Amino acid sequence: MWLPDIDLSGETGPKYKALVEAIITDIESGRLRHDVRMPTHRELAYRLKVSVQTVSAAYKEVERQGYLRSERRRGTFVQARLTDRASSFILDSRQPDLVDLSIVRAAYTDFHNDLSRQMHAKLAEEPHHGWMESCRPVAGFDYHRDIGRNWLSGMGVDVEIPNLLITNGAAQGVFTALSTVIQPDDVVLTESLTDHGVIGSASILRFKLGALPTDDEGILPDAFEQECRTRQIRALVVTPIFTNPTNCLMGLERRKRIAEIAEHYGVYVIEDDVYRPLLEENLPPITSFLPKLGFHVSSLTKAVMPGLRTGFLAVPAHLSIRASSVLRVTGWMGTPLMAEIGARWIADGTVDQAVTVQRALMRERQALVADILGDAVVRHHPTSLSAWVRIPEHWQEEWFASELRKNGVAVTISDPFMTVKVPRPNAMRICLGGAPDTPTVQHALIQIRHTMDQMPGVHAFDVMY
Repeated sequence: MWLPDIDLSGETGPKYKALVEAIITDIESGRLRHDVRMPTHRELAYRLKVSVQTVSAAYKEVERQGYLRSERRRGTFVQARLTDRASSFILDSRQPDLVDLSIVRAAYTDFHNDLSRQMHAKLAEEPHHGWMESCRPVAGFDYHRDIGRNWLSGMGVDVEIPNLLITNGAAQGVFTALSTVIQPDDVVLTESLTDHGVIGSASILRFKLGALPTDDEGILPDAFEQECRTRQIRALVVTPIFTNPTNCLMGLERRKRIAEIAEHYGVYVIEDDVYRPLLEENLPPITSFLPKLGFHVSSLTKAVMPGLRTGFLAVPAHLSIRASSVLRVTGWMGTPLMAEIGARWIADGTVDQAVTVQRALMRERQALVADILGDAVVRHHPTSLSAWVRIPEHWQEEWFASELRKNGVAVTISDPFMTVKVPRPNAMRICLGGAPDTPTVQHALIQIRHTMDQMPGVHAFDVMY
């Protein structure tokens, strides 16, 4: 049985805090490895000569920080660190022997490559690149922001130039928004299964991340209101369009209700709206109802091409100076070259053209998802970049993903998206943009279907039971 290398009898401060530090140190050092079963509260309390309440408080705090997970009737287990969990399933680089369905990215075809080559050739012919001369203003050049403002206006986002920041993609936008309003130990709510970037931000910024239940339209308003009523909530991070990973789509009335609750309780809403260009339905952003509390995050990365990391962060007017200061210390400013390309493509209609192409590709690939995977599909949409798919009960998530990799297909299971105390859904995210072409997607989906229909090896049942 694992025991920490500490003596709590001489501790003058809260003993549970010393135990928290010891547990995290042993996990970080590798002494406590992923999936190791921790001693029971009573066992550890007896060995350390402390109260059961001390151990319980320590386990609860370490679990909140994402290092432990509790499973009903099984016990408490070491949870892999977020970076380890994500890298175990989401490929950091292309591997020639794998079809990458593990990461949400826009499709990149010959059409997109031609756009990139043509733009770089044009830039190379120009005698002067003014946007490369300066690293100010931090919020981005005014003419880039003006073009971005007009583009956002067409999607229902009304923002003045002083309140619009250019970021290196949506991830930096969300982090900047959080850093603008969050202090350590503040409570931030999000979907029960959420983008792993939000979970990682909780670890870095040291805020408490709360999980809200969802249905097909995303966050349940009653659950959100109950949390606001019972404790002090500082912010809500929400992805109302094609929620990552579960692919929810929030309707108009749900958006209004979420905004009403946030307004009533003074909760900041950080809306990750990165997939909006792909949605053909015209739905107003949640933040359009919250001018003083809403942060709207968008980007060209998911709708145009993966390497075009140009994002737009719209902030409440009274926080524009603070948000710019956060941006300065975390990245100084959005990369001017990317912002220049993005601005030109918005202005000349290339972005609209690329979005149309992306939608058509996803319709084609999502039709294959429905046809091949059938009732295993929990949730998907015609123009979404991914699908949320149920894994058969006779398979455990890790073993299913492992078996798929042996057969040349990479997918992402629920681990990187799980907030504290969320039961595993036995499901996976299948991303459709990473494959080089539609026939490759079809081949991968057939392999997934074939694996679903198989029974796992005996070793898998050893882990499950």
